[in-house]
Amino acid sequence: MIENQICCAAKTAPAWARRSVALATTPAVKVWIDLDNTPHVPFFIPIARELGRRGHQVVLSARDAFQVCELADQKGLRYSKVGHHYGKNSFMKVAGLFWRSAQLLPFFRRERPQLALSHGARSQIVLGNLLRIPTVLVIDYEHARTLPLAGPRWEIIPDSMSAEGFHCAAGRVRKYRGIKEDVYAPDFKPDPSLLKELGLRVNDLVVTVRPPASEAHYHNAEADELLNELMARVCDRPDVRAVLLPRNRNQEKQLRAEHPEWFVEGKTLVPARAVDGMNLLWFSDLVVSGGGTMNREAAALGVPVYSIFRGKTGAVDRKLEQEGRLTMIRSVEEVKSKIVIQPRDKSSSPDNHPRQALSDIVDHLEEIIRTEYPARLS
Repeated sequence: MIENQICCAAKTAPAWARRSVALATTPAVKVWIDLDNTPHVPFFIPIARELGRRGHQVVLSARDAFQVCELADQKGLRYSKVGHHYGKNSFMKVAGLFWRSAQLLPFFRRERPQLALSHGARSQIVLGNLLRIPTVLVIDYEHARTLPLAGPRWEIIPDSMSAEGFHCAAGRVRKYRGIKEDVYAPDFKPDPSLLKELGLRVNDLVVTVRPPASEAHYHNAEADELLNELMARVCDRPDVRAVLLPRNRNQEKQLRAEHPEWFVEGKTLVPARAVDGMNLLWFSDLVVSGGGTMNREAAALGVPVYSIFRGKTGAVDRKLEQEGRLTMIRSVEEVKSKIVIQPRDKSSSPDNHPRQALSDIVDHLEEIIRTEYPARLS
């Protein structure tokens, strides 16, 4: 189980070796990771495992939103479930942010962590700042808005992004090589049983589709028009099956009500449970997504991917576009002219070579620990 990997990774070396390494380099601390959104689950598993291997203790909390808890359960993680999603209303979002911070307080009192780490868990950052423990935000999109109280003490970003203009001073920003999906892509192993679970045949031409995040503050209605045009193309092709991954049940209900034609005779299917995203992408012929993580996961696997995201394009996506690993779709005309719906060769194996992102991020975390707790090194 992944839970045991995280909890026991520090035991892979003799006790005397672990103590001597910790004393010579970085003091062992308790790191609190808050899982706030579905992509955070696979992202933080290798990081937690590596922190454990280096002698640190990791504790997890998770927000009951999207497929966070369902996926964490599938991965065998031990976590405390705290709070939920508060919908699209801006006032409720802000109120929910601070309410969840209060809900996290008993977890903090019980665990007494010394470092708070997340990929955008604003409630955790607010509480960590109020309680004066170091907060570290790993982030890969520079246009996300946040409240002043939710600004982290440290930030870790991809090397394609500028260190200027973030929530903390440039001197507290660290960079890692590659993209965040490189952290967990080497762990990926294809499992063809997913095809049977979803009712797909080996020779089906599969398009995986992630709708735009309609409840996000950065949502642009143009993305919905691009989605509609894409699905019209899919429905016109008798040889194509679409796997639709709604953000939540409300979005699924809305799409089914507005577009019943998508779902006629099993043309479009929605998985009954949370599925391993990278596994689904690997067995897809192409991917079209209105959000960042799935686009970059496909790019990390070498699967053809098209972005219908119409918010401000981030530096990571611009770089992937320049490298030819991601195609940005900016108009209905480009849905027709740029998206190539054709089979791809799935006979090769995924690239499981370690990438620099994981070691860079954990090295930065240890540097931050040494900076924040220098007394322990004396």
